[in-house]
Amino acid sequence: MTRSVSHRRTDTRRNHDRILTVAAEAVVSGELSFNAIAKRAGVGVGTVYRHFPTREALVLAVYEREVRHLLEVVPDLLAAHPPEQAFRTWATGHLARYMMTKRGLAGALQSAGASADGVAANAFRGMVEATTALVEANVRAGTVRADVEPETVLRGLGGLLYLDPNDDWQQHAEDLVDLIWRGMATPDGPLNRSTH
Repeated sequence: MTRSVSHRRTDTRRNHDRILTVAAEAVVSGELSFNAIAKRAGVGVGTVYRHFPTREALVLAVYEREVRHLLEVVPDLLAAHPPEQAFRTWATGHLARYMMTKRGLAGALQSAGASADGVAANAFRGMVEATTALVEANVRAGTVRADVEPETVLRGLGGLLYLDPNDDWQQHAEDLVDLIWRGMATPDGPLNRSTH
């Protein structure tokens, strides 16, 4: 009995995660249809509605998931890479993808109203924390000036919001991050070193 309940919970969690993964991809492509999401996730449309009874609920869940991933990946990146590469990987890969998702969600987030406002405020605070961790690691490594304000860096990275997923967005993201890095780097540091 307990095993059966545990198995159902595992299936429910797996379905929930799969739906959110597919929905995040659908947002970037502009196709946020419950039927299409159900088909691509390999579940019935009723399962999607059980997890997310409204489009707004799905949109907010996708948004929160993307933000959570942005924050959770920072310690792993800093553990696996030198600080500069961790910053570049986070900005050009993770943050860039989040920005494209956010752009795709913009209209749906507006229709979600006050609920989205609180989520967006929490997201910004979280992203400042993530940027702070990356900037401070680089300051300790001597690659970034000590007077760099993480919130200013994040505002500069806000330009990633204008990436076009149908264009060469990765190169554009790298170009923007290179430009921002030049403004952050220590005077005697390598301004143009490519670590990606």
